Amino acid sequence: MSDITDPDQPIHPTRRRALMLGAVGAASIVSIRPAMAQTMGSVLTCEIPVPDPSRAGGYIDKDGNVVAAGTKGAYAPPPRPLKGEDVRRALSGGGNLPGIEYERSRAYLKYVSRLRSGTSGFTCYASLQMPRK
Repeated sequence: MSDITDPDQPIHPTRRRALMLGAVGAASIVSIRPAMAQTMGSVLTCEIPVPDPSRAGGYIDKDGNVVAAGTKGAYAPPPRPLKGEDVRRALSGGGNLPGIEYERSRAYLKYVSRLRSGTSGFTCYASLQMPRK
């Protein structure tokens, strides 16, 4: 490597240096594509617990609120977290979550749509909102 203060060295980058910088840039682009593909794959497999662990045992009312267990008209939580891809499909097509009847699905989806940053499942839900190419 040359010293920048060396008066005998040209100020302009050499062709070799420019090619090296170009190679670094190309490598960056190549490494971003797999990361984007991995992110898309993780959206398909991410999970949303209903309700989040801090409110485990609570039921979900028809408006998507977490209420005390056994509240009349409220639904027990699903036996396992909801899959991101199932939530995406139900939200975009207006259908049900797999194996869950219409009213219960609507309540769970309202709960999911109310998730806020810091709540378990929020990152998964937020990733479902990103446009896809």
